[in-house]
Amino acid sequence: METRFMTILCTRSYPHLRRVFQEFVKMTNYDVEHVIKKEMSGDVRDAFVAIVQSVKNKPLFFADKLYKSMKGAGTDEKTLTRIMVSRSEIDLLNVRREFIEKYDKSLHKAIEGDTSGDFMKALLALCGGED
Repeated sequence: METRFMTILCTRSYPHLRRVFQEFVKMTNYDVEHVIKKEMSGDVRDAFVAIVQSVKNKPLFFADKLYKSMKGAGTDEKTLTRIMVSRSEIDLLNVRREFIEKYDKSLHKAIEGDTSGDFMKALLALCGGED
């Protein structure tokens, strides 16, 4: 099963995968992500789930990663920085929208609450304005 999923997830375009996911639900009454989580484990499972989530809604995928990087004690500065820098000129506005919709606070406020100093200033500059 892993080989089939790997072949499909790694060789098809995002639009094609979206269509495959829709047809999969019609045929099985299960979401692809649910099946992967149920039937697989370890790093392969995590990688496949990440691919499926990013295909379904890339801005939400990154909003979730940003939230997790700041959730709880400590900050995953590497992840936070990587996503903020890599998405800043691509789709950060969409990521910000998904973040506020899912977590009921703006990415700007989350950064202010979890970081400090020059690191915070740099992230806020990348983030843009308050939502």
